[in-house]
Parts: sequence; structure tokens; C-alpha cells
Amino acid sequence: QVQLVESGGGLVQAGDSLTLSCAASGRMFSRYAMGWFRQAPGKERDFVAAVMWSGGNTDYADSVKGRFTIFRDNAKNTVYLQMNSLKPEDTAVYYCALKLGGWSIPSTAPLYDYWGQGTQVTVSS
Repeated sequence: QVQLVESGGGLVQAGDSLTLSCAASGRMFSRYAMGWFRQAPGKERDFVAAVMWSGGNTDYADSVKGRFTIFRDNAKNTVYLQMNSLKPEDTAVYYCALKLGGWSIPSTAPLYDYWGQGTQVTVSS
């Protein structure tokens, strides 16, 4: 079992920055991907960004490229999502996710094995 604990959400104004963190614990494989999804009210859970733990390859949704950065701290088993130039349309519950094994970064929610509890990000205009 793997546990994911997120933190860092909050209420900010448009143009502000915010950093989310997700700490993983439990039985970890040597190869896995960690990522972030978000879900706005009445909408599906959408891919935001992910990183392969081994090698550090990353992938981003087009809507956040150039504004968000995902990075990891291997020693802490923690992944971060640095969000800059936030927009009201970034408002959502952000979920951390982990996929065990594999060689590529999946961008669809059903392919991930574990999920965090979610953290609310609200961007006011």
C-alpha cells in the first residue's frame, strides 16, 4: 500500500504563485510516476503534470505549460507542483496520484494506482 498526503492549497489572486506538495509513503517500487490532476465542479478529473521518478522525465498539460513546474525530492519521496501566473480557470481540487511501474508517463486518471485526498486551489480574479 502507498499513502499520498498533499498540502499547499489555498486562496490566491490571479497572477499569484502557489506550490503544492505530495509526500508518498509505504511500499514503493523502484520505478513509478507521480503526477497531479485537477477537478473543477461538474467537470472531469484532468491531467496537469507528472514526473517519472527514475530519470525525471516530465509531461504537462498544454493549459499549464510554461506556468507550472513539477519537480521531486528523492530523499523525501515528495513531488511538488510549482504554479505561477495562476488564473481563475486554474481553480479546482488538485489531486496527487502515483502509478507503479511502467516506462512512460500516463496522462489519464484510470491508469494511476493511488490517489491523495485532494487540496483546494482557488484563484480569484
